[in-house]
Formats: sequence, C-alpha cells, structure tokens
Amino acid sequence: MTQVCTNINIDITFQDNRWTDGISNIDAYINDVISKALEDRLPGINAAEISIVLADDAFIHDLNKTYRGKDKPTNVLSFPMTDSEELKNPVAPFCVLGDIIIAFETIKRESEEQEKKPKDHFTHMLVHGCLHLLHYNHQNDKDAEEMETFEIEILKRMGIKNPYE
Repeated sequence: MTQVCTNINIDITFQDNRWTDGISNIDAYINDVISKALEDRLPGINAAEISIVLADDAFIHDLNKTYRGKDKPTNVLSFPMTDSEELKNPVAPFCVLGDIIIAFETIKRESEEQEKKPKDHFTHMLVHGCLHLLHYNHQNDKDAEEMETFEIEILKRMGIKNPYE
C-alpha cells in the first residue's frame, strides 16, 4: 500500500494583489489543488513544502529571462529543489519540493484566447507547476504525453475538462 503525503505546507506570496480578486478564499483553493495534484505522487515522504508566488508579467518575465534565457513573460515557472532521485528514493520523510510562480496577466490573456474560465486555467497551471516540481516535463513527445495524461486525470477529479481539447 502506497503511503500518501498528507502534510503539505504551502507558502503563498502575493506579488500582485489582483490575484485576491479572482478566486474567493484563494489560499484554501490553492491548498486543495496542490493536495490533489500531489496525491499518491510522493511515496515515502510524510511532509512536503512548496512555495507559490502569484505574480505579474513583469516579475515572471524577469525570472524567465534570467533563468531560462527567454525574454518574455510566461504563464508558469517551476523551480524544483530536489532532484528526481531524491523523490524516487527519499532519505528523509520531509521534502522541500520547490517554487511555483504564476503570472496574472498571462493567465488572464490565455484564458480569453483559449476561451477557458480563468479559474480553470489557473488550476491547470498549478497542477502543471506541481508536476514540474516532481520532474515531469514536456521536452519530447513521450514525456509531454505522460505529463499531459497526469494533468488531465488530476483536473478531471476536480471537475475541470481536458485543457488540451
């Protein structure tokens, strides 16, 4: 029987206060989404920590340029604090997973362009960011398919339709 990590500490920073206008009780909502995204994905770990920064485009643009060499904003960035081996074979029951940064204007713009509810797109980006912290990626077709399958599965459990359709 797989042990489920039930103690997830989530530190939320509002770099852009517009985030508090869009989703009521956003802190509790984020905690719920992260818990569902990580469910059954941290065997052997009793407690984990994640930092979430709800930012604006300028903030994420600077990070994207500095750390990825891309001179533009993006919807979500993830910075894992572990390596994939640490997650597969944890040496301690506690793990600092890393940071997720999400950009307000990009989420809003993409939601409109893709005709999605902003809350659903935000939720997708939280799940996407969590999976990156677990070292899932979309660098090639095989990895992208695996990651997208997990995203679709997690979002479906939350009542959100497939974001790739």
